[in-house]
Amino acid sequence: MRSTKKIVIIGATSSIAEHCARHWVQAEPVDLSLLGRDLGRLDRIAADLGVRSPASTIQTQQADFLDPATIQATVDAIVARGCVDIVLIAQGSLPDQPACQDDLSACNDALQINAISPVLYAEAFAKHLAAADHGTLVVIGSVAGDRGRRSNYVYGAAKGLVARYLQGLQHRFANTGVQVVLVKPGPTDTPMTAHLKRQGARLAPVQVVAEQIVAAAAGGTSTRYTPRRWRLIMLVIMHLPAFVFKKLNI
Repeated sequence: MRSTKKIVIIGATSSIAEHCARHWVQAEPVDLSLLGRDLGRLDRIAADLGVRSPASTIQTQQADFLDPATIQATVDAIVARGCVDIVLIAQGSLPDQPACQDDLSACNDALQINAISPVLYAEAFAKHLAAADHGTLVVIGSVAGDRGRRSNYVYGAAKGLVARYLQGLQHRFANTGVQVVLVKPGPTDTPMTAHLKRQGARLAPVQVVAEQIVAAAAGGTSTRYTPRRWRLIMLVIMHLPAFVFKKLNI
């Protein structure tokens, strides 16, 4: 019986993904595949993880995030090396909302990387997880997807698409050996949100968010807000009457 857990991270250069990887390798030796667009940065992350867990096997691979045929071939090759236990899909970027309003190319790029790419990777892995009747698929969404807001509605729409897609995937895999987990972080202290930090925004420590994502992957939770307070915050925001909501500058 295979004893080493096989974990794949898509978008592994994101700060949240990197901290998730640290949790996994420090808990036990794992077989870890890191995929991203910047191979140099992937290799630096892999080297750091190797120091933290010399007994782990860590591989890096440059990945295309948008071409369907390349995505499918990449996923097929990964699964051909052995059954996957955990897949974390973490790629994304925080676009500038005014730029998306003024430039359709920027709008398209934001939708592609935050919505279409995660869905394509999830669907590519879903086929293999279904065949094995085994594995956990974790996708990082965002609280921004719960209700469209003027400050980030293009990003929110992308994350809303991911959330609705994963609802369907969870329904598809109900009562099977496959678990599908949607994680909805609130604003987190990462390089992607540095501008928000400079503006005085209250950001969650990335280490805390990563720890809760790893716990969600282990616990079979279908949807996890992190930090947990965001479940209540978004519940209030989602249920505000429209005439009240439209007066808010959020």
